[in-house]
Amino acid sequence: MHKLIASIYKEILLLSRDIGGIAILFIMPLVLIVTITLIQDSTFKTVVPVKIEILLVDNDKGSVSEIMIAGLEDTNSFKIIKINSEEEAENLVSKGKYQLAIVVPEKLSSDLEKKINQNVTTIFEKIGLSDSTDVSKEIFSKKEVKLYFDPATQFAFKNSVKNGIDKIISKIETQSIYAAFQKEISDDPTEVIFDTKSFISFTEILPNNNTGNTIPNSVQHNVPAWTLFAIFFIIVPLSTNIVKEKNQGTFVRLRTNPLPYTTVLGGKTIVYLFVCIIQFILMVLTGVYLFPIIGLPVLDVTGRLPLLFIVTIFAGLAAIGLGLLLGTIAKTQEQAAPFGATFVVILAAIGGVWVPVFVMPEFMQVVSNISPMNWALNAFYDVFLRNSNLIDIIPEITLLLLFFIITTSIAIAYNKNKNAV
Repeated sequence: MHKLIASIYKEILLLSRDIGGIAILFIMPLVLIVTITLIQDSTFKTVVPVKIEILLVDNDKGSVSEIMIAGLEDTNSFKIIKINSEEEAENLVSKGKYQLAIVVPEKLSSDLEKKINQNVTTIFEKIGLSDSTDVSKEIFSKKEVKLYFDPATQFAFKNSVKNGIDKIISKIETQSIYAAFQKEISDDPTEVIFDTKSFISFTEILPNNNTGNTIPNSVQHNVPAWTLFAIFFIIVPLSTNIVKEKNQGTFVRLRTNPLPYTTVLGGKTIVYLFVCIIQFILMVLTGVYLFPIIGLPVLDVTGRLPLLFIVTIFAGLAAIGLGLLLGTIAKTQEQAAPFGATFVVILAAIGGVWVPVFVMPEFMQVVSNISPMNWALNAFYDVFLRNSNLIDIIPEITLLLLFFIITTSIAIAYNKNKNAV
């Protein structure tokens, strides 16, 4: 026990003398999480959506265009700017000044009304409810609502706009058909014969084990993700310190003491595990107190802290195991530092820290399952977003613990084999 305490004290001294390393471990993650969350917050906002300015060329100037404009404005996603020239609209969109321009064709409202009235009259004639003898049918040309998109516009945005406009036009056509039938059936325009209100509606429900619904926001996504990035980044100073001790002859002196390699690694594990916990605490404090001040959603950790600390401890152990293995195998600091930093970035990329796993290609979704960051991130999301209990996160924390045991065992075996006489 005395040797373990001495090893812990040695690691604390090494960390305290490395001011740059401390800055990387504690200050860099805080700057990173604030910056990324500010950038991504608009993506997650649901209460106050950002309005996109779009151009509208209204050549119809009738009821259809009025209803279309009202429908677009009701979504709270668009700000309509009316201009008179289709050529001007095309030019502005092509230069990237606006993402979208909508051109409503001439006589859209009048021709739609005539076409529907003609179809209704034909139906009444077929069933013998009309005395009309006019057999001539007017042929109407197909109307096209033109959509000019900025070439840089994302495919998902295009589909969303087209589907929204198609829904509005379909609703207009349906209501026009009802109005035409009512006009033929009743002479009283105030009489309500057909209920034109939508019969089917959609309600978005986020599954939750408790009675309340938790709506994910940018803070709930970014705090756990970038906390994990900071935790796993400790493999850089941890591995370089091990390499430095080997090159300076510290390990040789420890072997003459004698001091088991497990005790050396145990001291490092305990110290860096506390570093991980401190990193997590700083991230949580940032989410709870700093984010509301700068206009971001507050991080709600009510009733979740015990489970969050458990996930942090096991994620920290996984990161420490990786750092111990890298430091044991690497021969120089130039090997350990660049490889460690690059490997953390790769684990973060495939683990869902930068891009959510569900938007990745199918092959990458499979690959993400091998990243310990993905296991820890899923456990954090279970606690933050799904209100899971300890039983629910056991699979993830078990994988993290096994990862720590395997990597540490390999490090001990490698060191024993290398130093065997």
